Amino acid sequence: MASKKAPAPLGPYTPVVRAGDWVIVSGQLGIKDGSLVAGGVSAQTTQAVKNLKERLKEQGCTLNDIAKTLCFLTDMDTFATFNEAYVAGFAGARPARSTIGVAALPFGGAVEIEAWAYKPVAAPKPAAKKPAAKKPAAKKAATKKSPARRAKK
Repeated sequence: MASKKAPAPLGPYTPVVRAGDWVIVSGQLGIKDGSLVAGGVSAQTTQAVKNLKERLKEQGCTLNDIAKTLCFLTDMDTFATFNEAYVAGFAGARPARSTIGVAALPFGGAVEIEAWAYKPVAAPKPAAKKPAAKKPAAKKAATKKSPARRAKK
């Protein structure tokens, strides 16, 4: 069974970082096994969303944690095709989104998707309460030794 692991970065960047409560995923291309998937914008969008899911998972996030995506297309005439694959990949999640037409993308990609997810860092758990210290038992009043006891010494 093939791994669902996201592809290694194709350049000198970090694919996903946490910045406080935010998880930022660098632009994901439609790459699988080191190459762009065949099938144009639709297939590349589907794969880019899969790669995005894997990057989010690395930080304990899901698509539902995404607040904003920034999408790039090399051909705005493919917007309807892209949108259909994007909607299918994101299922019910509907983050804010911008889609921008660009002249070119790395490695000849037709689509790239960047995401910002909001996932608050878990607050540290309060330290376990120590059991209350036992109060020392009150000392009994000193009693004088009986004369018979003193004599035995």
